[in-house]
Amino acid sequence: MTAFATAREIRDAIVTGEASAVEFTRAALARIDQTNPTLNAFNHVVAERAIARATLIDQQRAAGATLGPLAGVPVALKDNLCVKGVRTTASSKILDTFHPPYSATVVDKLESAGAVIVGKTNCDEFAMGSSNENSAYGPVRNPWASDRTPGGSSGGSAAAVAAQCVPVALGSDTGGSIRQPASFCGVVGLKPTYGRVSRYGLLAFASSLDQIGPFTRTVGDAAVALSALSGRDPMDSTSSSEAVPDFAAALTGNIRGVRVGVPRAFVAEGVDDTVRRAFDAALAVLRDAGATLVDVELPHARYAIPVYYLICTAEASSNLARYDGVKYGHRAATTRDDTLTTMYSRTRDEGFGAEVKRRIMLGTYVLSAGYYDAFYLKALQVRTLLRQDYARALELADVIVMPTSPTPPFRLGEKTDDPLQMYLADIFTVSVNLAGLPGVSIPCGFTDGGDRLPLGFQVIGRMFDEATMLRVADAHERATPWAKSVAPV
Repeated sequence: MTAFATAREIRDAIVTGEASAVEFTRAALARIDQTNPTLNAFNHVVAERAIARATLIDQQRAAGATLGPLAGVPVALKDNLCVKGVRTTASSKILDTFHPPYSATVVDKLESAGAVIVGKTNCDEFAMGSSNENSAYGPVRNPWASDRTPGGSSGGSAAAVAAQCVPVALGSDTGGSIRQPASFCGVVGLKPTYGRVSRYGLLAFASSLDQIGPFTRTVGDAAVALSALSGRDPMDSTSSSEAVPDFAAALTGNIRGVRVGVPRAFVAEGVDDTVRRAFDAALAVLRDAGATLVDVELPHARYAIPVYYLICTAEASSNLARYDGVKYGHRAATTRDDTLTTMYSRTRDEGFGAEVKRRIMLGTYVLSAGYYDAFYLKALQVRTLLRQDYARALELADVIVMPTSPTPPFRLGEKTDDPLQMYLADIFTVSVNLAGLPGVSIPCGFTDGGDRLPLGFQVIGRMFDEATMLRVADAHERATPWAKSVAPV
């Protein structure tokens, strides 16, 4: 076995003694070395730390200890998740030399489950972007076609899984930043219910929207990872004490009688023909597996993009105020004649990229006197209407399905000069974050013609009902060949 195995296969091989954690870790590190010059998926690799962790797991197995559900599994982390003593940059110059004094709760949970962290993945700066082109360390390239974006903002994590570097990688999803890259890279990407997974140790972008979740190659691995990550955390006041089920046990393959809601009016316009055909085929697979397709309405979903970009920029303006050159991170060079305000301004100008500056300015504007009621407050009111739309739709259906992205992976540089077009790429994902619901993107086919590019669709569940959502996704995966497809990188 090699790093090409799934997480569950790796864990089982280590438990039975068929292979060692060190072998799998070395295979993952070798694959990263092989692919990263092309993909730029990793900002930095922690080889010595990983080998030490893997050696410890092998020693525990030799001593007869009970191993965790992710024992020996190589895992990559988006570079906005803190690991004690390990450089964490959020792909921003302003944090280029930052080494956190603590680890994120999800990191502690992963290591308690036996996972071996191998490195930090490239992302859009502070998770702001849909193409991974906003990174201070250069864009990530799609493993299926190097001239295409892997999606964003968690493009490095998606590419790392698609390129078989690791079977599991973590990302963060504020408006689709797990699900859209998963779709573009042909892997599984899971955004849990808001509060299911602790955000402690995640460098905040928009605190009411951010959620951490896994990328995997199979729905089964996503279920195992979600069980390991979930649970109440006293360090995060927004984390939920909702019971954590065995998500893997829910994957029975039986979805007979499950009601699958399809918002046909919402997905009727602006969808690429190849995406539409793949989505229709996915619906047919679910229907043939015994699910009942029902029409649902999301009348306010068309307002999701402006609502999202008012709320998320307002929260970003507040959250990113802490990067001022005083406490940690980059500080601009100053002279004796410079004022404190001059140092703040120069530091932030040097440290932040163009997209981060754009969002900070937009957020500051909508929160300013005279505009708060007209923009920010109005956006909060429409957010409530969106939540009500989903609540009504999920009374008629057990899950809702729609395309993850309206287009296949687009070319690098194609949308960078038109931020509005880039924002519109998130039309099917942002409303899920605004409503706090869980969503998972799974592969559903490829484009026709010379460029064989991945396509995905998403399954959206009720709050804290990831089990039903994953059961539907797993049933589709069992009936289709897409999870077995391997990127050509």
